[in-house]
Amino acid sequence: MHNENIHTWQHGHTFGQELRRPGESRTLIVIGITVVMMVVELVAGTMFGSMALLADGLHMASHAVALSVSAFAYVYARRNAGNPRFSFGTGKVNALGGFTGALLLAVFALFMAVESVGRLLNPIEIIFDQAIFIAVLGLLVNGVCVLILGVRDHDHSHVEHDHSHHHGHHHDHNLKAAYLHVLADALTSILAIVALLTAKYFGFIWMDSAMGIVGAVLVAQWSVVLLRSTSRVLLDQEGPHNLRRTIRQSIEADDDTVLTDLHVWAIGPKIYSAIISVVAHEPLTPAQYKACIPKNMGLVHVTVEVHACPESAERLQLAG
Repeated sequence: MHNENIHTWQHGHTFGQELRRPGESRTLIVIGITVVMMVVELVAGTMFGSMALLADGLHMASHAVALSVSAFAYVYARRNAGNPRFSFGTGKVNALGGFTGALLLAVFALFMAVESVGRLLNPIEIIFDQAIFIAVLGLLVNGVCVLILGVRDHDHSHVEHDHSHHHGHHHDHNLKAAYLHVLADALTSILAIVALLTAKYFGFIWMDSAMGIVGAVLVAQWSVVLLRSTSRVLLDQEGPHNLRRTIRQSIEADDDTVLTDLHVWAIGPKIYSAIISVVAHEPLTPAQYKACIPKNMGLVHVTVEVHACPESAERLQLAG
């Protein structure tokens, strides 16, 4: 067989990962906003001797680091999309970035809980007006970041509407991690404002620490949800039930054909690979079976193994 003919049967494995994702640009914009706010707070805290401003500036720095992990994952996946060392492209870098972001969220939640319990046991003096100003300013900044990262792409494939417990497979986990970080920051600011106003006007100083614990619990829950969804991708758990059902129904539309083995797993956001084993009395070609599957299911790498039913093979031998 000539080399030019072999190329007809070969295909790339980038699966669109070489393209710049919308989440990458949004994350970089949010990093820029976060860094500017961080510098302003650190400079102002140093100039005015405000520990509250310095503490919030360092807090913004921790989120800038977490967001930078997400940005790095986007850039790495895009630049290495054509690297042959990645068997199915770099789609899972997205899930790995999301998993790392979820771990950082868990650390952030733990820090919030420890700090809140510490202040509950050993209350410190609060300069209410300054603290409320910082919390409101932080809420405004984080609100803008939440809006930037929360914009949804309009992609409505059949897989998108699968409501099984595998629903998280088709999300941009990296973007979700960045979104949850700024959402956690916004939540912290809201809880802080409520606690500070309550403490200032009703004297409930303990509310500041109590709201910190409530925030830590909520952030921890978000972290667990993201860890579960990203780990499913990283561990190659079976793809959405809706997708697997559609593949089975498409292949077995002919009563002569039985799908005996099916493996579907995510190799990137909204993209899947599948290995299908088929048995039939009068088998079709792998290409014909592939053509039976709807094109808008997000399947980018499908391998079909075809077997003739033993009884049919035996009859052919006798006829021969």
